[in-house]
Amino acid sequence: MTQTITPPIYVTESESQYDKGYDPNVARRLFAYARPYSGRLILAVVFMLGASAAAVAGPYFVKVAIDSGLTAGNYNALRYTTLAYLATAVAQWIFTYYRVNIMAWVGQAVIYDLRTDLFNHLQELSLGFYSRYSVGRVITRVINDVEVLRDFLTWAVLAITRDIFTLILIVIVMLSMDFRLALITFSVLPFMVLATIIFRQYSRPAYRKVRAAISWVNSVLAENVNGVRVVQAFSRQKHNYENFANYVNRYHLERSIYAAQLASFFSPVVDVLGAIATMLVVWLGGSAVLGNQITAGVLVAFVLYIGRFFDPIRDLSRRFDALQSTMAGGERILALLDTEVEVRDAKNARDLPAVSGGVRFESVSFHYEDDPALVLDDINLDVRAGETVAMVGETGAGKTTIVKLLGRFHDPTSGCVRVDGFDLRTVTQRSLRRQMGMVLQDPFLFNGSVKENILFGRLNASDDDVIAAAKAVGAHDFIMGLKNGYETSVEEGGVLLSVGQRQLISFARALLADPRILILDEATSSVDTQTEQIIQRALATLLKGRTSFVIAHRLSTITSSDRIVVVDGGKIIEQGTHEELLARQGMYYELYKTGFQE
Repeated sequence: MTQTITPPIYVTESESQYDKGYDPNVARRLFAYARPYSGRLILAVVFMLGASAAAVAGPYFVKVAIDSGLTAGNYNALRYTTLAYLATAVAQWIFTYYRVNIMAWVGQAVIYDLRTDLFNHLQELSLGFYSRYSVGRVITRVINDVEVLRDFLTWAVLAITRDIFTLILIVIVMLSMDFRLALITFSVLPFMVLATIIFRQYSRPAYRKVRAAISWVNSVLAENVNGVRVVQAFSRQKHNYENFANYVNRYHLERSIYAAQLASFFSPVVDVLGAIATMLVVWLGGSAVLGNQITAGVLVAFVLYIGRFFDPIRDLSRRFDALQSTMAGGERILALLDTEVEVRDAKNARDLPAVSGGVRFESVSFHYEDDPALVLDDINLDVRAGETVAMVGETGAGKTTIVKLLGRFHDPTSGCVRVDGFDLRTVTQRSLRRQMGMVLQDPFLFNGSVKENILFGRLNASDDDVIAAAKAVGAHDFIMGLKNGYETSVEEGGVLLSVGQRQLISFARALLADPRILILDEATSSVDTQTEQIIQRALATLLKGRTSFVIAHRLSTITSSDRIVVVDGGKIIEQGTHEELLARQGMYYELYKTGFQE
C-alpha cells in the first residue's frame, strides 16, 4: 500500500507565493540596486548585442561561401567568407567572455549591497520582530531570496534581452533571404506556443513543490543536527533515519522526478517541432533549389537558422519561472526591509550623560502590538543608585518584560521609564546601553576565542583588563586550563564549553563593560551548585556600586539583595527585604516555601 507523503503546511504556504506575477513596483525597487552599476550594465549589454549579432551572422557567411564561393568557383570568395565566419566565432567568444566577467562582478556587488542593507536593518529591528519571526525564515530571506534576485538581475534580464534580440535578428535575416521559406519555418510556432503554455501550467506547481520539498529536507536536517544530543540520548537514530528516508527525503525524490519528467517531455517537443520545420524547409526549399528558384546557400543557411531560432524560444519559456521566483523573493525581501523598527530614537534624542544609576518606573503599562492583553499593569518602582533589586514571581509574571523596558528593547504602552531623571525615549539607545550590562539565563558566545568574547563588552580593553575581569568572576582558572588559554576558540555558541563556563565568560564580559546598571536575568539558574558558589563570591564585587536588577529562582541569589520585588500578573504586589517579606507571609512566603528553599 502506497502512503501519501505530504510536507508540513507551513512549508507549502511559504512556497505558494511563487505564483506571483510581474509586479512593476517590486521590479523598480529591485533594479535600484543595480543602478549604481549602470555603466557596467550598459557595457555588458553592448557586448551581449555584439555576441548575438556575431551568432546570427555565422549562417549568413555560410550562405555566401556556398553561393559566391563553391557554386561560383571563386576561391577568394570562399577563403574570405570562411575567415569571416571564423572571425564571427572569435568575436562571439570575446564578447561573451567580457560580458560574463562584467555581470559576475555586478552580481556580487548587488548581493553585497542588498545583504548589507538587510543586515543593517536586522540589527536595528526591535526584539518584538524576532519574537514573531523564526531565525530560519530570516536567514532564508538573506541567503536564498537574495541569491534568486542576483541570478535574475544579472543573468536572466540580459538573457531575456539577448533571446529577444536574437529572435528579431534571425526573423529579419530569414525574411530578407526568402519570404516563403521564412513563413514555412514560422508555421510551427503556434504549436510551440501551445506546448509552452501546457508545460508552464504543469511545471509551475511541480517546481514549486520541489522547492517546498527541499525546504522540508533542510528543516528536518537542521532540527536533527541541532538536537543530535537528545536524539542519541533517547536512541532515536533509527526512527529518525526511517522518517527522513521514507518520508522527508522520499517526498523530495518523488517531486524532483516528476519535475524532471515534465522537463524531459518539453525539450523533445521543441526538438520535434524544430525537426518538422527543418524537414519542411529541406523538402520545399530543396524543390526550389532544383527549380532554380533559390540557391543552395540560402537553403543551408535556413537549416542553420532553424536550429538557432528555437533555442531562444526554449530559453524564454524557462525564464518565466525565474521571473515568478524573483517577484516572490523580491516581495519578501522588500517586506523585510519595510518592516518598521518599533523602537526608534527620537529626532531630537540626545546622548545620555554618565549616570549614577537611579531608575524609576512611573505608572508603566505595556502590551505587545498584536495582543491587547496587558503584560505589565501600572508598574511603579523607584530604585536608588547602587541598589540591588531582586525580582521574583512565577513564570510569565512580567519580570523579564520589566528589564526589557529598562533596556528600551520595548517602549511602554503608557507611563515612562527614567534613568537619573531622563525619560528613556528622549535619549539615544546607544548611549543608554553603553552604560548597561546584561547577563542572560542562556549565555550566547560568538565564534571566536575566549578573549574575543570577553572583549565584546569593551573592544578597546587591554589584555590585563580581560584577565582582571575573568579573575573577578572566577573564570581565570578554568580558562587557563583550556588548550590555548584565552586564545582558545569556543566555536559557534560556545559548544566546546559547559553551560557554567559559558556563564562565567558572560559574567566577565559584563564586568569588563563596567556598566552603571546591571541586569542578571536568571543568570545562575543554569549552572551547577559548585559553579554558582564561584559566581556568588564574584557577585559581591560585580554588584558593588552598581544599580542591579536580579531575576532569579535561587534563594542564595535573592537573600543578599537590598530589596525584593514580587511580581504577579504584571503587577508589583510586594516589596521589601527577605526577612520583611517572610514576616508578611504573602506571595513571597509561599514562593519561598515551595520553590526557593534549597
